[in-house]
Amino acid sequence: MASKKNPTISYSEKQKLLVSGMGELNLDCSDEQLRQLLAYLDMLERWNKAYNLTAIRDPVEMIKLHLLDSLAISTLLQGDRFIDVGTGAGLPGIPLAIMNPGKHFTLLDSNGKKTRFLFQVRIELGLSNISEVNKRVEQFYPDHMYDAVLSRAFSSLYDMVINCQHLLADNGWFLAMKGRLEQSELSAIPKGYKVVEEYAVKVPTVDGQRHLLKIVRI
Repeated sequence: MASKKNPTISYSEKQKLLVSGMGELNLDCSDEQLRQLLAYLDMLERWNKAYNLTAIRDPVEMIKLHLLDSLAISTLLQGDRFIDVGTGAGLPGIPLAIMNPGKHFTLLDSNGKKTRFLFQVRIELGLSNISEVNKRVEQFYPDHMYDAVLSRAFSSLYDMVINCQHLLADNGWFLAMKGRLEQSELSAIPKGYKVVEEYAVKVPTVDGQRHLLKIVRI
């Protein structure tokens, strides 16, 4: 059976969809930031054909489920230094770095193909506020700790806290992007930590629940 071709969409249509979504998120975007976001999308589409960076191949769905989903938490970021653990193709770290040039994002992933892609994105987009690291999280001990550990990749909050707690500054926190919240998962957060903020996040044109949890040491 012949494989189904990916839908085609023009640059202007991508731009319109992205600008509309960012407007719903109340995000101000400069022409340069818009150019960088669309250039990142283009790189993601091209590299995905050979590197299988993401299972999503439709550019419209990439805008909704990757770019806008990442940017939906942009206004909730506090602090200067962030690490995106299990970043994969740079999500949510790269879109957030583009929209927050005054903050620094370390993009951590154990997959060498993906970190090579991140390196190329950094170079081609001129993003001086990101750095890519090809290591497992338990093997990465940075020179300076982070204000926040950010991830949408961990299967459970327990795993995120246990595996990443060594990365936090003294007053740092976890920012966990989740879909539906299960009470059993919340109850399993390790002792010494608690959820202090729970934000319901609305991603434009995307159905389903989205949440951002802020977890701190107690």
